[in-house]
Amino acid sequence: MRQVCFEMRFSGRRALLLLAALPALALAKGPDDYELFQTLKSDSDFEQKPWVEVQQQLPPPPDSSSLVPIDVSTLTSNKFAIDERSVTFGGDEVIRYTLVVTSPGGAQNISYEGIRCATGERRLYAFGRADGTWSKARNNAWVRITENNLNRHHAALFRDYFCTTGGSVSDTAGARAVLAHGNPAAKNQ
Repeated sequence: MRQVCFEMRFSGRRALLLLAALPALALAKGPDDYELFQTLKSDSDFEQKPWVEVQQQLPPPPDSSSLVPIDVSTLTSNKFAIDERSVTFGGDEVIRYTLVVTSPGGAQNISYEGIRCATGERRLYAFGRADGTWSKARNNAWVRITENNLNRHHAALFRDYFCTTGGSVSDTAGARAVLAHGNPAAKNQ
């Protein structure tokens, strides 16, 4: 009996810790904050079903008329755009999109990628070729989104567009809608 009471108090303490952390999580601003949430969530007694990624089909090549510029940073002279037609929110809660990066000289890099808001990770599926076909990425593992100059566009898509705390997109229409002006919830942080 004594052991049962101890286990109940211990579980109760975890629940209280999780409840106490919720206000702080409401102010979360990026991938590191989501890691804290995932740690607290994994410490709880909630059952979690295993996540399974759905098979995706590569989209048609990007069309210049459907490219929506995204604001990344003034620290780069590259221009970043998302092909709005390619943006989808899958049943596995992965937001997939075609990214077009254009250098000041006009060279373009095209990639088909995905972001998981729940884990703060991204994945590269394929690279676009000049002839409009795709080349599957060799290294297509899920990797953590980090805030640095090299991956600034991923952090911007995560924090300012798709995965804003208190306003993450939850369907394809929502994911496409935030492209034009950013996620309104991000502006309130």
